[in-house]
Amino acid sequence: MAEKRSFYEAVATLIGTIIGAGIFGIPYVVAKAGFLVGMVNFVVLGFMIMMINLYTGEIALRTKKTHQLVGFADIYLGKWGKWIMTFTSLFSIIGALIAYLIGEGEVLSAMFGGSAFMYSMIFFVIASTLIYFDLKVIKDSELWLNLVLLILILVICIVAIPSVNLQNLQSYDLSKIFLPYGVILFAFVGATAIPAMEVELKNNKKEMRKAILVGTLIPFIVYILFTISVVGVTGIKTTEVATVGLGEFFGKYMVFFGNLFPVLTMATSFFLLGLAMKWILHYDFKINKKLSWLITVSIPLILFLLGVNSFVGVIGFTGAIAGGIEGILLVLIAKMAKKKGEVEPAYSIPLPWIFAVILMLIFVLGLMFQFL
Repeated sequence: MAEKRSFYEAVATLIGTIIGAGIFGIPYVVAKAGFLVGMVNFVVLGFMIMMINLYTGEIALRTKKTHQLVGFADIYLGKWGKWIMTFTSLFSIIGALIAYLIGEGEVLSAMFGGSAFMYSMIFFVIASTLIYFDLKVIKDSELWLNLVLLILILVICIVAIPSVNLQNLQSYDLSKIFLPYGVILFAFVGATAIPAMEVELKNNKKEMRKAILVGTLIPFIVYILFTISVVGVTGIKTTEVATVGLGEFFGKYMVFFGNLFPVLTMATSFFLLGLAMKWILHYDFKINKKLSWLITVSIPLILFLLGVNSFVGVIGFTGAIAGGIEGILLVLIAKMAKKKGEVEPAYSIPLPWIFAVILMLIFVLGLMFQFL
């Protein structure tokens, strides 16, 4: 019984880490590139992230002590790997904080009317105050919030699917093959949860591979269902925050009910990521708590005030850069862990150099697309 419970807890941890605000940007880029092009991105990136997660699980199992991704980079790649992984983590957090600041304004404006900028600023004041005081009540309720959010997604899909127009799902534009890449990658990345999964499965490590497979596959299915539901209904009129356009199509009840989901998700994610960055600056960089807080909240605010105001643009750029660099590093770490690992793992996934190069090449191409 205890083993089954630890398995479900590990799966929930991975699902909760993967499913976040990135889901709301996916339908927009899929609609722009064409549904069929979006599905190609889904299949390719879904497979890549599945493999990266499995390799990360193997890395954790081959290492005696529990470490985060930065720790694995330090052990198997050295100081240069540690610092690149640290930079990637901070870059990813900052990008997400900016995106959620933008998204909250757009969603609250759709729900209640008024200026999106005003709502973003009100949200920023409340969220940054919570981060300052380390209010852990939100963190402690994260698992239940994730369950509620998953139910809300499924309800939205059930309501929307009967209104799907199949013509909206037949479009494609091969010239935009990389357009959905960054946003989908942002939404899929969840390797940071895997060290925690290993701890949860400490007495049942043979279930690690299965937990990773299930925990990655469920978000994949949820994302596809949500994308079909939104793009099938709103087509080329799909908005950057998908539920805003969906609310306009179905009327007042969906404006409120549908947008309640992103409000909760982005608010929770902003707080948790802001808290994580504050702790990284304080504990890893030895910066005092108040200055750590100030740096954490001021960077996204300044960039937002300077005109960074595209929700999809920010998560696409962040996903391609941070997700791409993290993916490349994890492939290299996995190769080194197979040689220098300290423990015989509960499972091992083959990683020939040709496959490693293909994975890294796709991540590099995504990086290049974002810069070009």
